[in-house]
Amino acid sequence: MTDQEEQSLKETKRAEKQAAEEIKQSARDQARRKDTLAREQAIEEEQKKRETKRAEKQAAEEIKQSARDQARRKDTLAREQAIEEDQEVRKLKAKKESRE
Repeated sequence: MTDQEEQSLKETKRAEKQAAEEIKQSARDQARRKDTLAREQAIEEEQKKRETKRAEKQAAEEIKQSARDQARRKDTLAREQAIEEDQEVRKLKAKKESRE
């Protein structure tokens, strides 16, 4: 085998080795991208779950707050009516006493 044939054989082996390494690297890169995508999707899914849970909790709290506000308004109205009735009774009593 001549030096030129030997050199050609070495270059061919080097090229084959480099091509094989590039294929391996490409496969590793593809696997890494796939893993990254899976992690990102899992994170997004978890964020959506948390957001849904947060929204449900907020809606429940708004309903409770609305009920508390309504009860407070009802109580305030009842007190105002009781005060008005008491004032009316006092007025009538005062009129009655002034006539006597």
